[in-house]
Amino acid sequence: MLRKILKGVGIGRVAYWAYYAPAGVIKKYIERDPFSRFNDEIARKEMEASVFDLQPFQWIDSQPSYEVFFLTGKRFWYQTCFCAYSMAKYSDANLCPIIYDDGTLGTIHITEIKRIFPNAQIILIDEIEETVHSLLPESRFPVLHERRRKYPNIRKLIDIHIGSTGWKLVLDSDMLFFGKPDLLLEWLANPDRPCHMIDVETSYGYSNSLMTDLAQSPIPERLNVGICGLNSSALDWEQLEYWCHTMIEREGTNYYQEQALVAMLMAGQDRTVAPSLEYITLPQRSEVLKPLAVLHHYVSDSKPWYFRYGWRQSLQSSSVR
Repeated sequence: MLRKILKGVGIGRVAYWAYYAPAGVIKKYIERDPFSRFNDEIARKEMEASVFDLQPFQWIDSQPSYEVFFLTGKRFWYQTCFCAYSMAKYSDANLCPIIYDDGTLGTIHITEIKRIFPNAQIILIDEIEETVHSLLPESRFPVLHERRRKYPNIRKLIDIHIGSTGWKLVLDSDMLFFGKPDLLLEWLANPDRPCHMIDVETSYGYSNSLMTDLAQSPIPERLNVGICGLNSSALDWEQLEYWCHTMIEREGTNYYQEQALVAMLMAGQDRTVAPSLEYITLPQRSEVLKPLAVLHHYVSDSKPWYFRYGWRQSLQSSSVR
């Protein structure tokens, strides 16, 4: 049975799922019938190929400009492009994607990103590694280094914020916009508090008692880091090292640890929260076919609708200026 699964899905894709996805998602994917998985993969490849047809984003000098941050690599770069591109379509502002390399970006990916967004900045892995090792020496931050090596999600927190100052809006790549993101544009224009979206359920992987004890504040429920606005200047790296160490020591590692850490960082603070009916996590098939929301975050069971319909719907909407 395992051999058939490996052959049908591809060893590389199995390794990817094992590395990035929680066990429940892996189980659901494997249980999905082979014909559906095959069609999902065809649709995914069509999405990736279509990026090469996207027209370059037009910069308008009279409009405000905002930076939006992503962590990406060869498995996600086309999703990053679609997310940034769809946001740009509905924004009366110039968007400058700041792309952090997860260590797998190749020349073809960088070339296409720069073609679509001529003002994009790409921070390559060598520069990131130098900054991380300089400012977070492994002798003082062994757990953060171990997590960064074995748990790529935490790089959205470490790599993007270390050695930097000020507010940053970090977006997950597997999202698409279908309307003007007024809330995000207003936040970008005047960030003064953390920002996040809402999950379908609270998914932190750690007990509320442990998280509350560490954060010394009530933990917000259902926080989802698809949208994550934080102030780099406010991050206490020694605190994050201690939190990670204690969480793992008491309750082990977990796929959702990054989301738990962000919830702890935002605990006890005023927050800008994206309305769950406008910024939808796990959209249903009917919503993907006829989008009414501003944004979809395609997690878990909504991935097939993302690859089959979501990106196509985003192209059929209003065109980039």
